[in-house]
Amino acid sequence: MENAQHRVVIEPPAAGGERRVRVGGEFLGLATSTEDVLEFCRRAGLDFDDLRFDDELFDWRGGGPDVWER
Repeated sequence: MENAQHRVVIEPPAAGGERRVRVGGEFLGLATSTEDVLEFCRRAGLDFDDLRFDDELFDWRGGGPDVWER
């Protein structure tokens, strides 16, 4: 999954703390926690057991997996 089209992009937190999640150009949903991000990845067909948030697969913008407030 090193292909940039398959990277999971997590946008910076919005005013309410939710973060937009997408893979390539496909919008997967609004996450309010890392559990939401994992669920979106599972629904997108990514291997849930092998996902690590510090992996290069994830592109955290505006803060890492611990940032959920603006």
